[in-house]
Amino acid sequence: MWKRITLYGVLLAAGTLALQWLDYQRLARAHSGDVYVFMIAAAFLALGVWLGARAFGTRPRPFDGNPQALAELGISPRECEVLAEIVAGRSNKEIAARLKVSPNTVKTHVARLFEKLGANRRTEAIRRARELGIVP
Repeated sequence: MWKRITLYGVLLAAGTLALQWLDYQRLARAHSGDVYVFMIAAAFLALGVWLGARAFGTRPRPFDGNPQALAELGISPRECEVLAEIVAGRSNKEIAARLKVSPNTVKTHVARLFEKLGANRRTEAIRRARELGIVP
């Protein structure tokens, strides 16, 4: 019984496929000009997108952290690391854990950064560092 049902199912699927193929052939012949126009338009669209990306694409330049401002302010490399962590929104304890130093050392670096940047709060320090181009 299952063999008969499977055979009928396969025949039905083959018949449906044949009818769909004939319908596709009729549609392709009736609208062949439209199909060609669509293919040409799609090719020009792809070419335009590729050329536009090549011509107008911006290449990101590496961020250097404005070494001149860092030298003028006297910000050390370790203080730059602490500043980057502050910009990322981390607390003193999180910064200490990430940099493998004590929280008191982080507090000292933060206080020095505030002093060098002329800030009283973290948000002021971040704003000032961004103005100077020290952090992105």
